[in-house]
Amino acid sequence: MTTLSPLYEPQSGVLTVQYEPNEQTVLLENPPRFTWIPAQLENDRYVLQISQSDLFSEADTQTIKPIPYNLYTPDDAFKAGTYFWRYALLGENDEQTAWSKVRRFEVPADLPETPLPSRERRYAEASPQHPRLWLQSSEVEAFRSSLAADPTYCGFDVFYEKSVKPWIDRELMAEPLPYPGNKRVAKLWRQMYMDTQEVLYAIRHLAVAGTILADEVLLGRAKTWLLHVCNWNVDGTTSRDYNDEASFRMTGAIAWGYDWLYGQLTELERKLVREVLLARARQIATHVIDHSKIHHVPFDSHAVRSLSSVLVPSCIAMLEEEPEAREWLDYTLEYYACIYSPWGGPDGGWAEGPMYWTTGMAFVTEAMNLLKKYTGINFYKRPFFTKTGDFPLYAFSPDTLRASFGDQSTLGDPVSLKTGFNIRQFAGVTGNGLYQWYFERVRETDTDSEMKFYNYGWWDFRFDEMVFRHDYPQVEAVVPTDANIEQVKWFRDIGWVAFHSNMADPERHIMLLTKSSKYGSVSHSHGDQNGFLLHAYGEPLAIESGYYVAFSSTMHMNWRRQTRSTNNILIDGLGQYAEKNKVLNMAANGFVEVAEQRKGYGYSRSNATAAYKEYVPYLDRYVRELYFFGTYVVVVDHIDLAQTGTVDWLFQTLYEMKLNGQTFKVQGRKADMDGRFVYCSSGELELTQHEGFQDVDLSEIEGLPLHWHLKATTKPARSHRIATLLVPIKHGEPKYVSYFMDDQGFDTHIYFTEDGITHRVEVPKAY
Repeated sequence: MTTLSPLYEPQSGVLTVQYEPNEQTVLLENPPRFTWIPAQLENDRYVLQISQSDLFSEADTQTIKPIPYNLYTPDDAFKAGTYFWRYALLGENDEQTAWSKVRRFEVPADLPETPLPSRERRYAEASPQHPRLWLQSSEVEAFRSSLAADPTYCGFDVFYEKSVKPWIDRELMAEPLPYPGNKRVAKLWRQMYMDTQEVLYAIRHLAVAGTILADEVLLGRAKTWLLHVCNWNVDGTTSRDYNDEASFRMTGAIAWGYDWLYGQLTELERKLVREVLLARARQIATHVIDHSKIHHVPFDSHAVRSLSSVLVPSCIAMLEEEPEAREWLDYTLEYYACIYSPWGGPDGGWAEGPMYWTTGMAFVTEAMNLLKKYTGINFYKRPFFTKTGDFPLYAFSPDTLRASFGDQSTLGDPVSLKTGFNIRQFAGVTGNGLYQWYFERVRETDTDSEMKFYNYGWWDFRFDEMVFRHDYPQVEAVVPTDANIEQVKWFRDIGWVAFHSNMADPERHIMLLTKSSKYGSVSHSHGDQNGFLLHAYGEPLAIESGYYVAFSSTMHMNWRRQTRSTNNILIDGLGQYAEKNKVLNMAANGFVEVAEQRKGYGYSRSNATAAYKEYVPYLDRYVRELYFFGTYVVVVDHIDLAQTGTVDWLFQTLYEMKLNGQTFKVQGRKADMDGRFVYCSSGELELTQHEGFQDVDLSEIEGLPLHWHLKATTKPARSHRIATLLVPIKHGEPKYVSYFMDDQGFDTHIYFTEDGITHRVEVPKAY
């Protein structure tokens, strides 16, 4: 009997993929997705066995090999029942190691079926003809005929006027210069990626319009642009290692040009363009697969996005023409099928926040549309994609300002129109009229942001409009009401909770948002576990303070990411870990213990104890309760320490506040807010406020308004209980919420009354 060499089975960590499915896994789609930790650092290939018998008898067992990476999605759904799986590492001559630990899982009945076709039959429906990106070669003539009958077909007339004509006579762009001393400067970095985005616009739009119109002038100009940029240094200023955003745009531009101008290029020109495209795509594929290894550690925002923005269009354009293209496309599809999205789950949340949801979804939906049309593979059936439109609907509502967590380049501006375009895409996919309502509302409010860098440097709305109108039906908008939305929306996958009243009416809408997330402060998340935001009557009241000028700027690292910029607490002046160590970022997490609609109010309870442990190891517990009574909010904080300490209760707003005793008042343009500390177990708090941002280079935010920050400090104690009343007040509609306390027992009972309706909040005493 041959003795098999042992298999190394590393323990999974907080940043790695997990061994799944297992006994605790609740499957949400069929077939299950299999992941494990790689058995060696490179050149790993595997054999996988799946069986209905833990003995893996031949009659009950499916054996799959070779599997090139540590992830696998079967190509057929499973029957409901109990299954077992194991894997082994394959050597150069297909000899295998000993088998891994056996894991068991259950497949319930009636799950959505989302298999991934095997590599052997994955591209059976793909045509070798060009173009392949968006319109297939067979669709071009139909589009041309429809346009001849109706010059406004799919918005082509607007696309041509605003997105094609500007590039006909535009002078060819010079290759971007290096940074001074080759040290990155944020302003120049952004200008470089905006310049290369213009390259994409010029090539793609001239090529697409020229092909549809059979216009030799447009086609000739597109070809001139394409050949011009193919002479730029592949390893220069627009390479992946120098400016990854610029490299993404350059590679995408060349992919679209190669595909749509294929018939205009000579064989020699095709070879030249394809070699440049292959080299640029290789830079990105090498980073994603070999360096970043997102199939091992999936939390790399740019690497994951580059699958969508670069590898999908590039590999489709070169499929069956360059062997590496098929290899990279297989990797991308297997990642989409198995691991995507690392930032959320079946509730559709996105841990990095709504602006990075916008960016991620913009590119992944474009990629999925390209894949669906070219290969027939439909990733929209996966549970995440059926629900992710809920995330902006509840956590980034269309009338709100500064009312969502995470890095946001649009901070302070209305909800981005691109967010609206994204959610309309999911309206087209799912038929959800609430998503269409969101799009229409955003289109009404965000009317002048087209040329801002976070739009112009990333996407073209006229092209997006044309593509969507050709590929998807118009969905009827459905206005949100108490009957068709969730009053308390808990995104369990990311630890965010949203409370709403009157969502459809911007003048009456009140939104409370909180988070306590397992993702901690990793990537574009912040040290804000247990934080909250409040927007009411058209006014941002409790805000995300500061600005997102650039990743790793002083504003970003010293203020925005830090707990002191949030509506949260500090303990002895210390907050949550939010520096650059990803292990500690993930460890600085929180979780929502409960979130639910109760009789007459919404309620959440979140625990952020772990988030403070790096700096406050003597913290035993920090739990925050939120009571949302529709027109006012009560915040109850529970802090228990192993030694005596003080707590700073923080509040961020746009305006200077009026402080008086235990109260603070925000006076906004459309609404005010009365804040009141109705109970503090250690006695009265000391209230102070300041304007500005500590430890920030103010040249980064030149010309932008400063913000105001409240600090309410307790007396020293080992345990603290703080109950805070927040009452938004619409201008012209004065009101107050009265309260009294009953504290004769072991708990303090606080009663709040508005318009004759009384609610009780119970606060355990601190001993």
